[in-house]
Amino acid sequence: MLGARHPHELLIDDVYVDLSEVLDVPIAVKCESFNLAGSVKLKAAVSMIAAAEDSGELEPGSAIVESSSGNLGVALSIVAASKGYDFVCVTDPRSSVHNRRQIEATGGRVVVVTEPDANHGFLASRIRVVRELCATNPRFVWLDQYTNENNWRAHYQCTAPAIVKTCPDLEVLFVGAGTTGTLMGCAYYLRDVDHPAQVIAVDSVGSITFGGTAGPRFIPGLGTSRRPEMVDTSVLDGVIHVDEADTIRMCRTLARAGFLFGGSTGTVLAGATAWLEAAGREDANTIAIAPDLGERYLDTVYDDAWVAEHYGTDLLDSCTRAGSLDLPGAIPRSSR
Repeated sequence: MLGARHPHELLIDDVYVDLSEVLDVPIAVKCESFNLAGSVKLKAAVSMIAAAEDSGELEPGSAIVESSSGNLGVALSIVAASKGYDFVCVTDPRSSVHNRRQIEATGGRVVVVTEPDANHGFLASRIRVVRELCATNPRFVWLDQYTNENNWRAHYQCTAPAIVKTCPDLEVLFVGAGTTGTLMGCAYYLRDVDHPAQVIAVDSVGSITFGGTAGPRFIPGLGTSRRPEMVDTSVLDGVIHVDEADTIRMCRTLARAGFLFGGSTGTVLAGATAWLEAAGREDANTIAIAPDLGERYLDTVYDDAWVAEHYGTDLLDSCTRAGSLDLPGAIPRSSR
């Protein structure tokens, strides 16, 4: 029989989209969404679970618990279901309903933490709940994506080598910063193979991953309200912070060209285009990593009411819109 026997075995690592015509800069996007978890997080999920099994930490009857804003939770739920583990995802109100329902569809349980932490986020609150759950039941195993070196090792072993193989003359690599697993894995690999490409981290305004002032953020995926333990700025060539309004504009600009990418991708591309222009590197051979696609953001980034509520109607007016059509009668834009 041909094909993957388990859902987590379907890892497609060679899909790129050339966005030079849309963005007016020579930038290619490495699409990490063409697997059954729908995001780059499947690599980290597979790596962390395999390591926990090898060490004996995970065994038959164990239950995995993890804090996640969404995509890692989906990835872990798929791997856990395939391997016969129970799974509990501790998330927060910013996670998409789509992700929560997908976790539950594969047999996982979702715990939504509603109390924000002191830095306007939910990460510290989610971790507190995870620790409380682990203290109440010895079956629970917390993989701890924030400190687990197998998070970044997944990208050291898979993502970065795949990029260099496809684009050996890469000059600039843009990677979004969440837990920083993808970022650190790629940066360490390029350093260790002595590749000259610059690695630029892209973060959200309001995140404190690289310092700065904490502030409210509404788009999950990138940014943290607590500095991730695995951050190592010594292997980075720069950091750029992107306002979420610019994320919305980028996502909607790409969507009008037929590319429906997720919020994290919009942030990375907004940061990449701004950095390339400011650095005078518009002709650089550039790749940006796209963690997921946009179907999980239809009720947020691509929903006019949600955008107006969180960012104001002026942002909607500044976004690229489709041309107006002369339709008969008062036909609503959506039948929701």
